[in-house]
Amino acid sequence: MDDDVRWSRIAPPWLRYLSADLTVVFVLTVLAVGAVFTPVVRDTPVRIIVGLPFLLFVPGYAVVSALFPMAAPDLSDDDSDLNSSSITGLERVALSFGVSIAIVPLIGLGLDLTPLGIRLVPVVLSISVTVFASTVVAAYRRQTLPPEERFSVPWRAWIAAGKGELFKPEGRIDGVLNILLVASLLLAAGSVGYAVTVPKEGDSFSEFYLLTENDEGELIADEYPSEFVAGESQSVVVGIDNQEHQPMEYTVIVDIHRVQAENNSTVVLERERLRTFEVQTEHNETWQRQHPISPEMLGDRLRVTYLLYRGDAPARPTPENAYREVHLWINVSSP
Repeated sequence: MDDDVRWSRIAPPWLRYLSADLTVVFVLTVLAVGAVFTPVVRDTPVRIIVGLPFLLFVPGYAVVSALFPMAAPDLSDDDSDLNSSSITGLERVALSFGVSIAIVPLIGLGLDLTPLGIRLVPVVLSISVTVFASTVVAAYRRQTLPPEERFSVPWRAWIAAGKGELFKPEGRIDGVLNILLVASLLLAAGSVGYAVTVPKEGDSFSEFYLLTENDEGELIADEYPSEFVAGESQSVVVGIDNQEHQPMEYTVIVDIHRVQAENNSTVVLERERLRTFEVQTEHNETWQRQHPISPEMLGDRLRVTYLLYRGDAPARPTPENAYREVHLWINVSSP
């Protein structure tokens, strides 16, 4: 019995037109999207385990299936000829890796030329749409062929051949080689699994930054406000990225300073407190908050200073005792 016929009996109605290999492509794509966007799963090794095969193989396999819907001819038959729509299984696998490596960067390049940019959501959705569209085309092209000419993965033949090689070797040497092969595969799988599930921790740090919003609504590290009128506000976005490998509590102090340069150092002549933020984040979590700057102090070359502290801030916060510090230079005029 053909594998695709048996699959059509147990699959949902909307999946019955897909052969077994295209169904696996569809399911892997759904799992990859879920692993990327599900809140609990996306911070676990499952995201890497599912994401790597998805990026390196699935898009290419879907496109290759759409281009070559026909099964490879039986070369033992003298009447069979190579067809432009048929390739061997080994060629199909090799092309799948190569096409995936070519398609994914091209999708990123195309997104970079659009307002969407190269971001996680547009990239994953674009690759998923490419896979789904190619899968539909591949399924349609296979349906237009006679059943005996359609490509299908011979799962049952492969499994039977594997069982024969492993459990019924032709000789003692073949049996020993089979045992060594299985042991090597298990060792390799265990090593990769350990490397993925128990990654080596890198340096612990926190990123602290200021961003602004451009006309398209995107956050950029540019075009910071510099000219103010006392009592009026202009906004920036203050952000923290926790890479400390543990939950963190932060304190952000926002001051405006009137400063003077003396002996290669900066002396604060006057200070005004603008805002204090109390922040709690988990590891690998990003916190961002829009902060309207509304200065009352008048003058030129005033320094709006953002000070980041791990835990509570000291009684007298300064750039010297802060964990991280960023600042803006502004001019404030009277109304």
